[in-house]
Amino acid sequence: MKEDRQLKTPFFTKLKEYALKDPIPFDVPGHKLGRIENDLIDFTGKQTYLLDSNAPIGLDHLSRPTGVIKDAERLMAEACIADKAYFLTNGTTVGIMAMIMATCKAKEKIILPRNVHKSVISGLIVSGAMPIFIKPTIDPDLGIANGVTYESVQEAIEKNPDAKAIFLINPTYFGVTSDIERITKLAHDNQMLVLVDEAHGAQFYFNERMPLTAMEASADICASSFHKTAGSFTQSSVILTKGKRIDHIRLRSTINMLQSTSPSSLLIASLDVARKTMYFEGPKRIDALLAMAQKAREHLKQIPGIKVIDKDYMISKGNFDFDETKVLIKVSDLGVSGFEVYQLMRKKYNIQLELAESHLVLAVLSIGTTQDDMNALVLAMKDLSKKYYKLRNKLPKIKFEYDYPKTYTRPRDAYHAPSIYVPLEEAYDEISAESIMIYPPGIPMVIPGEIITQEVIDDLQFYVKKGSVIHSELDNGYVKIIDKENWINWEDNQNEI
Repeated sequence: MKEDRQLKTPFFTKLKEYALKDPIPFDVPGHKLGRIENDLIDFTGKQTYLLDSNAPIGLDHLSRPTGVIKDAERLMAEACIADKAYFLTNGTTVGIMAMIMATCKAKEKIILPRNVHKSVISGLIVSGAMPIFIKPTIDPDLGIANGVTYESVQEAIEKNPDAKAIFLINPTYFGVTSDIERITKLAHDNQMLVLVDEAHGAQFYFNERMPLTAMEASADICASSFHKTAGSFTQSSVILTKGKRIDHIRLRSTINMLQSTSPSSLLIASLDVARKTMYFEGPKRIDALLAMAQKAREHLKQIPGIKVIDKDYMISKGNFDFDETKVLIKVSDLGVSGFEVYQLMRKKYNIQLELAESHLVLAVLSIGTTQDDMNALVLAMKDLSKKYYKLRNKLPKIKFEYDYPKTYTRPRDAYHAPSIYVPLEEAYDEISAESIMIYPPGIPMVIPGEIITQEVIDDLQFYVKKGSVIHSELDNGYVKIIDKENWINWEDNQNEI
């Protein structure tokens, strides 16, 4: 029976068995199962190091599993109603790159929303695929981009019938999902593959009240960050596939090209046990979590200056569905920015939030979240309201323009073009040769091949002043642009701008 199979943890069981036999280690890693004393062993104990093995006899090989890893991957696929699963120890970043590289060749088109993670852009650079960007829905009151509409995908397909694939986000960082089942059918009807970034949706597979999963929608392939919301170690993730459209030989080869040849046995074991826990405990514990979150939202809604962004709000804005394990709070009516609240929560209340935007903050919940955690969040927000709301110093209305930069050339061409570094303020109307983004969430404001606008410059300068982490190649206020004077493509194409 399925339940009997799901009780098993093939890899973790074998790994533990190996460690407890106290083998004489003449292989790597060099800590020799925890024999080298250090500060980490003093803190965690030797058990962690005992489980940090490097594919000894009986523990299988992640690059081409035939034993206990293969068994564990089969159980993961079964639990997630997928046909096949691939364990990843380099995160969903590698999963997304592998999905794109395994399905799209150089100059083939892929339709995707512009608010994708930086790993998608890396996949475009390495594969050479040509992005056809579609606009996500925008919430001007919150200043965030959400999902894509069926109509926008349909229009992109009609204009690009030769596209190889469609890439979707399910859900976005802020918990919004698109009509993934309907869009998948549309794509398949037009002989296009469907790739899904499900980094923030691993928990969807273990409770019927969660939004529809990529596999339930019959998407061809998705990457799911079990470490983000399903309890495995950071950097452990899974690729799931369904149907017969994916070339699994090419996919396996691509994963092996990108993934470490020395994968962490701890990460693999954590995927094995997280799957078992979520399969058996997820349904009830997610129910309890949703009830806990709803109660917290009700309390938060009573706090002056606090606005809770819930499912009703998201649906009213035209979004398809919303993940209620995300608690999104607009704080700007207190007269303080989301960035300030993010810092105050950590320094004053010992609460670590997931991220901040100019007018809001995000808390990510899982079955590891407790009632005490939620109580602390509510009490902290009440305290902030008492301190700041009475001042009535509201922040100005959000100025959120949907003007993502225009694409001049594909990311791969820009990445390999001759380049120079210039101060950010001098980069107006130049072609970017790098991805520049705020992290989290890691959505690029400009990518290689796009024209840097004044809006991009202004927004980056705004985030720098707010203390946000800017990911770019240099940290001294310079950005990398294409050296047009030495770029042969510039003379040929400059009239296209």
